[in-house]
Amino acid sequence: MTDVFSSSSEAVLQRTISVSFITRSSHVGNLYQIDETCQFITSNQFKKVALQFPDELLPDAVRVSAEIEKETKAKTFILGDTSYGSCCVDEVAAEHVRADCIVHYGPSCLSPCRRLPLLYVFGKRTIDVQLCATAFKELYPDCQSHVIILYDVTYTHAIGDLRTLLCDIYPNVVVSLLKTDHSCVAELKQDSCVASDHIDSQDDRVIFKFGRQFSVKAGQSVDNYGMFYIGQEGLTLTNFMMTWNHCAFSSFNPETHKGRVESVQINKALMKRYYAIERAKDASVVGILVGTLGVANYLTIIEQLKDIIHKAGKKSYMFAMGKINVPKLANFLEIDVYVLVACPENSLLDSSEFYKPVVTPFEMELACNKHREWTGEYVTDFRDLLPGESSYVGFPEPDQSVMEEETTDVSLITGALRTCSTTSSEIIKGTSESSSLVPRNQTLTVANTNTAASFLSGRSWQGLEPKLGQTPVMKAVEGQRGIAIAYEEEGVGNKDASTPVQKS
Repeated sequence: MTDVFSSSSEAVLQRTISVSFITRSSHVGNLYQIDETCQFITSNQFKKVALQFPDELLPDAVRVSAEIEKETKAKTFILGDTSYGSCCVDEVAAEHVRADCIVHYGPSCLSPCRRLPLLYVFGKRTIDVQLCATAFKELYPDCQSHVIILYDVTYTHAIGDLRTLLCDIYPNVVVSLLKTDHSCVAELKQDSCVASDHIDSQDDRVIFKFGRQFSVKAGQSVDNYGMFYIGQEGLTLTNFMMTWNHCAFSSFNPETHKGRVESVQINKALMKRYYAIERAKDASVVGILVGTLGVANYLTIIEQLKDIIHKAGKKSYMFAMGKINVPKLANFLEIDVYVLVACPENSLLDSSEFYKPVVTPFEMELACNKHREWTGEYVTDFRDLLPGESSYVGFPEPDQSVMEEETTDVSLITGALRTCSTTSSEIIKGTSESSSLVPRNQTLTVANTNTAASFLSGRSWQGLEPKLGQTPVMKAVEGQRGIAIAYEEEGVGNKDASTPVQKS
């Protein structure tokens, strides 16, 4: 009887599925750039290829995989449901199948990777270049305007035509170029007109950020330029606006065919982030959330965060829990604030629904490092905070003769005084192995020297207590059956009283 409603699990695992090779349409081959992908695989003689698809492109994954295997004779593995954001390359999942390279499909944050050769296939979303150029002319009527054109990676194929329409009229327009920063082989498929863009003068300053490269004229800064973004409203645009928050932004949405001046109040957004920084200053226990396993130098920034948090007199714990949501973080009431280590686009997490705020590594450094001041500059890429990078600020070294330096500060949230302690590195090394609980005397009284242990001592329920020798030994008895909402034996005694009387 059970076989009628369900199949045998063994039969399902051994079932053979035939995949029919559908004739490749020109649209699918052009969208997924199958010919270019096959050339990349065969020229490098890759035998195992990992194909990473975002959720919206998974319906085409089997078809694309079959075409690539047919043309290259290589074994392909489809990567779906990535551990973190789909914009990041999932090198860990590719290494699980011992892949020789990764082909990443769809939108990407272009964060650098260090382990496997990589090919980006962004796809080609439809865009009306003429309408885009018209919207640009309406937003910038002055032909001498200094404007930098940024765009979502899925519209790379049309930027060359747009550049041709605008650059003769607007001599001061700069079109950004996609560029990767990888130690292994990494290829980008983009228009040759854009790729041939060059620096007009040797004195021009080259800016390379978020996988985009552009140049500003000598004597000018990025703040003197306007920003024109092509794409939908989302994390990419928010990342650009937070980073270059002194620039005036406008955008063109290819789906609605409308251009507009971005009216998002950046100052309000920055003040919201500054509130999170104040919460981080008040925190005693910090949770470090691992939000990526593929972005280069993520382990280095984690160690740096541990160091500055410890030097600031706070306690840190590290969490690796995959994709972050409210129920996961709500399990740890001891944590006062979380710091998320992720790619630039996923770092700006809106924590309004979370019980505790989630900050970026830059915001955590502002809270712990008194040498780093709030100037309005905002850093979303944690690699800029590492030693030798553009936004690195060293942590102040305290006097070695003083065990601990303390400065008093006033919380802007609670209004209470808070003590900011700076512990020397030698003291940290000497106390790293110390216990959280220190015996005070022979009467079993303990002194909590750890903030998490202090929180645990104040909770009404502290977990199961063994109470050895205090409870009688009993034989095992049969427990209740059923589910928590209604066990089988519940309500048996008062069944008659709860059942309404039925009249005949």
